[in-house]
Amino acid sequence: MCGRSSLTKTEKELEIRFQATFYRDEIERYNPLPNYNAAPTQMLPVILEGDMSHFHLFRWGLVPFWAKDLSVGARMINARGETLQEKPAFRNLLGSKRCIVPLDGFYEWKAAQKGLKTPYRITTTDQEIFSTAGLWDKWTDPNTGEVWHTFTIITTTPNALMASIHDRMPAILLKQAEKDWLDPGLSATEALQLIQPYPAECMTAYEVSSLVNNVRNRSKEVIEPVRAPKYGIQGTLFD
Repeated sequence: MCGRSSLTKTEKELEIRFQATFYRDEIERYNPLPNYNAAPTQMLPVILEGDMSHFHLFRWGLVPFWAKDLSVGARMINARGETLQEKPAFRNLLGSKRCIVPLDGFYEWKAAQKGLKTPYRITTTDQEIFSTAGLWDKWTDPNTGEVWHTFTIITTTPNALMASIHDRMPAILLKQAEKDWLDPGLSATEALQLIQPYPAECMTAYEVSSLVNNVRNRSKEVIEPVRAPKYGIQGTLFD
């Protein structure tokens, strides 16, 4: 499950990192950046298969073209990499509607004593801005005719660092794999081979405050550590 993330960079920093540009009307309409507490139903930047030179702002939470209403997206914020070819909502998208979702961190909650959960922010140490593999679709409201573009983040099994926090992690792409994922000539079978747990030695995690629990809290304080990191690239988990 990846249900909360962060993108604390400006659109200019993203344009430099991915050598892509934003459509100015979308930026002026949504103005989403920086976003320290990105959540489902929010508009986030994505880059689409076959169009690496532009960012689009899509709604997080995939709504298949055949869905009856927009609320379906709340149940499709993630897609398990292992079952993409089995699920009707995803199997046809894998071959033709892939995207990458730029992030610079994501949040997970580790179960603690007495049913409490502790939030952690996880980042990569080798990429200041990374990307996760995603799928997108276009849905038209049958009542109003309004068109919505939505996406889901693909998840995979956890690496050694993530395993002590959660049993899933977003399918973070190696930087050199981003172009491959967005290549229209890549088959669905070949695309699945790119979905792997990111190297644990290239990631770190630290505890953050409960501010992240409320999606209305989007200030910089959300990403600040509550104490020094307990583990990361140099140590064992929670030592």
